[in-house]
Amino acid sequence: MFCVISFDISDDKIRYRVVKELKGVAVRVQKSVFECADLRESRFIELKKKLEKTIDKSEDTVRYYFLCKGCVPRVEYSGIGGEPVRDEGFKVI
Repeated sequence: MFCVISFDISDDKIRYRVVKELKGVAVRVQKSVFECADLRESRFIELKKKLEKTIDKSEDTVRYYFLCKGCVPRVEYSGIGGEPVRDEGFKVI
């Protein structure tokens, strides 16, 4: 599945741990936004559990947005952000 993961974390140490974890499965496209072109459900569940243990739920937020194969080619961006993550299963035009 194609997943966009974004976060808003105020504490530098917590944010660093979250970024480190996300870099293991996704590509950073903005400071607090990652894209993962091929995230297995089992890996997602594992990742979400780790992030939930790391963040302060009273102050921090992590959001997960799932895109279907039909939606991925419709992703648009402007500026120097580069192209979205590509995967053999997704045709990005």
